[in-house]
Amino acid sequence: MKPRHQLLLILLLCLGCLRAAAQHLPNYPIPQHPDTLRILGVGNSFTDDGMMYLPELLEAAGMRNVVLGRLYIGGCSLERHCREYAQNNPSYIYYKSTGNQWKTVSKEATLVEGLTDEPWDIVVLQQASGQSGQYPTYVPWFGRLVEIVRWHCPNAGACIAWQQTWAYARKSDHGDFVRYERDQQKMFDAIAASVRQLQKDSSIEIVIPSGTAIQNLRNSELCDSLDLTRDGYHLSLDKGRYTAACTWFQALVAPAFGTNVANNPCRLEGTSHVLTPEEAECCRQAARKACIRRYDVWKSNLGNIPEEGSSR
Repeated sequence: MKPRHQLLLILLLCLGCLRAAAQHLPNYPIPQHPDTLRILGVGNSFTDDGMMYLPELLEAAGMRNVVLGRLYIGGCSLERHCREYAQNNPSYIYYKSTGNQWKTVSKEATLVEGLTDEPWDIVVLQQASGQSGQYPTYVPWFGRLVEIVRWHCPNAGACIAWQQTWAYARKSDHGDFVRYERDQQKMFDAIAASVRQLQKDSSIEIVIPSGTAIQNLRNSELCDSLDLTRDGYHLSLDKGRYTAACTWFQALVAPAFGTNVANNPCRLEGTSHVLTPEEAECCRQAARKACIRRYDVWKSNLGNIPEEGSSR
């Protein structure tokens, strides 16, 4: 091998090692029984879908010591978050809940403004929905975004968590669905495989399996013609969003306070999306089971513990 080629190979190996090191940044656990738990979601409309009904679940549980934040850009990918940060663009809508009610803080926020607003205990990241099942799109942007969070978050011990998004409806017309041959099962499998790979390559331990929870519910009698979405990809305003919020609660809030979403009485009363007791119970079970088996869909009755090997 020529010396020039040897040098190039060494440089490429060094860059690979540096990239791997960036992915394996230190991470920290969810705090236990804090006086106040602070959770920030950095993402897009799928983050909105996942977090929207968290205040209602918290209120029903009698919990008023959880601060929530959402930094939103529609369709935003990991790469775009990093580029918006590099240019310090005020491109985010920043929502916040301090008394179990969402309020708009700013429609022209920067990523840094959201990250520095509170000493966040948990910062949840995710990939844009269409790229969620394509792991090469995570690199190197995931590692870079984690570095940004670590640099600016006032809490040096914040837990970096990940939301696993859901596959599109079977009849979705989303332009990115072609990446998965317009096959819901292929998209779900690709997303699950990508998140598994992310966990292998990084220090991410806490995963919010929203995608698995929704797929669980799609295997129940509650599944509708739009597969629990309102447009083929965003979650329905009743059962879809409620199930995702239950998953966030079970994955993040329940471990922090030693509780469970199982008997949460929230049914979205006071809204136009009220669930029956049976519907709410089925949604909560879909979320709880996803938090037990994060990447396996259980086809059996959601009221019973499924047999081994019952994944779809």
